[in-house]
Amino acid sequence: METPSSTYDEGSELDARSQSDYADFDDLDRPPRGHRREPSSDVSSECSGEPGSPYGSSPYPRWPVCALPARVPRPPPPPLLKRLSTTRRAGGGVREGKAGDGELQLIKERFSKLLLGEDMSGSGKGVSTSVAISNAITNLYATVFGSCHRLEPLPAEKRSMWRREMDCLLSVCDYIVEFFPSKEILPDGTIREVMATRPRSDIYVNLPALEKLDDMLLEILDSFQKTEFWYVNDKGQKDKDDSVATPCRPASQRGDGKWWLPVPCVTKPGLTETARRDLQQKRDCASQIHKAAMAINNGVLAEIRIPDLYKQALPKCGRASVGDLIYRHMSFPGKFSPEYLLDCLEISSEHEALEAADRVEAAMHVWRRKASQSHSRSPWSAVKDLMESDKNVMLASRADDVLLCLKQRFPGLSQTTLDASKIQYNKDVGQAILESYSRVLESLAYNLVTCIDDVLFADEAARKIA
Repeated sequence: METPSSTYDEGSELDARSQSDYADFDDLDRPPRGHRREPSSDVSSECSGEPGSPYGSSPYPRWPVCALPARVPRPPPPPLLKRLSTTRRAGGGVREGKAGDGELQLIKERFSKLLLGEDMSGSGKGVSTSVAISNAITNLYATVFGSCHRLEPLPAEKRSMWRREMDCLLSVCDYIVEFFPSKEILPDGTIREVMATRPRSDIYVNLPALEKLDDMLLEILDSFQKTEFWYVNDKGQKDKDDSVATPCRPASQRGDGKWWLPVPCVTKPGLTETARRDLQQKRDCASQIHKAAMAINNGVLAEIRIPDLYKQALPKCGRASVGDLIYRHMSFPGKFSPEYLLDCLEISSEHEALEAADRVEAAMHVWRRKASQSHSRSPWSAVKDLMESDKNVMLASRADDVLLCLKQRFPGLSQTTLDASKIQYNKDVGQAILESYSRVLESLAYNLVTCIDDVLFADEAARKIA
């Protein structure tokens, strides 16, 4: 059997095929076809198979000598490290930084706890990831803002903890994406259809809004640097030494209900007009933030699927759930006023309001289920649009109005039984993050409004004394 020629210039048939194959590589630095390139270095002569090379003459076609390709740039960092390598400013901007060893260790601890469902023993008895991350955000809020009952800037270490750990928990949303059809243009001009990724629509809309509300709340706290009021502890002694101002008797609108909270004090003439106007503006801003966070939270909770256990526990009759008094008002054929109904109930405490909310919400879902079953099991939205004359639809709509009015009258109302069930049995991590984040911001905004109301109440009492 004949062996192919070892010289490059003879151009055997195999050499020709090899050269045609190499012609497709544009990044190879090769001489024109048919031209022999002289070795320019010891390395190239060794690899060329020329006489004097340690490889000698090879009976096979030689790999063409090429220049080293340019160094391929490193891929961009993953979204998690990119988020942790930036630190947010108070105004919503970012400044570059590096995640140190401490932050990387924090990432390992946090995510290992989330993956194990808060059960570090590894026995498999932990909760789901969505519940674990919801509990983590709630516990972080309690750690940072649980003892903040004064209108004063947040301590630096707590502020840093809030930013750092929230960025770590929110980084999970960078990986919750959805596919959408897109077009890609190839180097030769060909257009092809591909499926690209983008953030999920609910996260894309709500998460930046929540981060902006977070920054605004911290800005309001930071604005209380020099104030014309101070706080006294539960023994009636001043926390700050203020020998210039003449103190006034502490006055609080809470009474003895929350005796452990500090009481604001102002001077006898009261606050100046500028300080009073500034406080009112901050109260209005915090109130708007509270409404925005509440709207986001209600929207996210409405999207979470109702657990089967809650459906099984619903009563068979809505009237038995709400009682005869509420049912008579809601079933009246004339004009319905939820405010008048709540006035007739004479609800005086949040405990009674929460109990009434649970009963009305349970009856609302009973009537919705009956309306859907009587109309070919259609979704509730379709039933509401097509069958407004149905009594079950009317009762469900009025129950929804009563529930909304009840939450507006008691803005600090705790979670209802249905809301707690949705949070406990929810499996969607993105919805869990949005719900818990909006809930803690709603609570922080409500606490700000309450603290400012206490100061304004003390100011009004001081002006009456003067």
